[in-house]
Amino acid sequence: MSPDGESADRVFLARVVEPGDETAGRWLREFGVREVVRRLRGGGAPLPGVSGTRWGGLVARARQAEPERDLEVARAAGMRFVCPGDAEWPAQLDDLGDARPTGLWVRGRPSLRMWALRSVAVVGARACTEYGTHVAASLASGLAERGWVVVSGGAYGIDGAAHRGALAAGGATVAVLACGVDRPYPRGHTALIHRIAEQGLVIGELPPGDHPTPSRFVLRNRVIAALTRGTVVVEAACRSGSLVTARAAQRLGRFTMGVPGPVTSGLSAGVHELLREEAVLVTDAADVVELVGDMGELAPPRRGPVLPRDLLEPAARAVLAALPGDRAAPASEIARGARTTPDDAIARLYELRALGYVERHGDGWKLTRHAVISARRGRSPC
Repeated sequence: MSPDGESADRVFLARVVEPGDETAGRWLREFGVREVVRRLRGGGAPLPGVSGTRWGGLVARARQAEPERDLEVARAAGMRFVCPGDAEWPAQLDDLGDARPTGLWVRGRPSLRMWALRSVAVVGARACTEYGTHVAASLASGLAERGWVVVSGGAYGIDGAAHRGALAAGGATVAVLACGVDRPYPRGHTALIHRIAEQGLVIGELPPGDHPTPSRFVLRNRVIAALTRGTVVVEAACRSGSLVTARAAQRLGRFTMGVPGPVTSGLSAGVHELLREEAVLVTDAADVVELVGDMGELAPPRRGPVLPRDLLEPAARAVLAALPGDRAAPASEIARGARTTPDDAIARLYELRALGYVERHGDGWKLTRHAVISARRGRSPC
């Protein structure tokens, strides 16, 4: 990791400029990285679009920036810096326009660009229910088993369940942090984030040692949305930060999905509102892959079990339905109920007797006890 050239300049900017700063992004697009760095270090006339007070704050931060030291700390922590133009840079992040990250700090061995090509975000509430935890873990596990990379924010609740589900399946997962990737947050997920770094990737925009703030969590969500093909929200209240990720995905033209929950649960209210807009309802990994995957990756059809009664010919089903449930009936009565002739009804009754549905009672016909019990329970007798 060399401190030379544009990469070093972007390491400098990562220390000076906050994530998602569109004004700074416009500077980089219009003036170029080298000129922006020169102006910030020189402390001269401010670049357009900011007040003198704000420019003074940026210049003060620039005086404290030490890109060489950041690179040394990163190297010691097993991190690398990836920026636009690098072979590992995921091109889909360019969709963020002027809000595109200056660069990303990456911890882990795999190629971020290759992993991002087949990735899905699974996000949701921190204070989730057991239902949400189960669904998130199952969903992530199913995606991992199908060769998809699960991306989330490393937080408590749904995020943690999604990461654990992917890891448990031996799959790939990426944690996008709102702090320096050498400083795991939340602290209670230190072991989980270390495991993700060993088996997957931990990434973030902020330089080594930086701490999270509420605004950084919100801005981090745009990276999760842009990096992946689609975002699944498992549980979210109406003011959940995970809805920010979902709506960012919508603006970027990514797929937005939601897992429904109980209508009585406030933690599902945000998801249900999302589903009333443009999100697609999904219930498992197969549903997600059908939406974000390649042509032909279809979810299996959803239907109940096929019962032996369903395999009867329509005429036989009509005769079976015409039998009273509490007594024997003559063939003529059954024929009238089935709207057929007595001869045809008798032929069908013998067929049904061979299958165990009916039995003879003198001159009449009656449902077998097994058929009556099964009908009451909604099952077939065979």
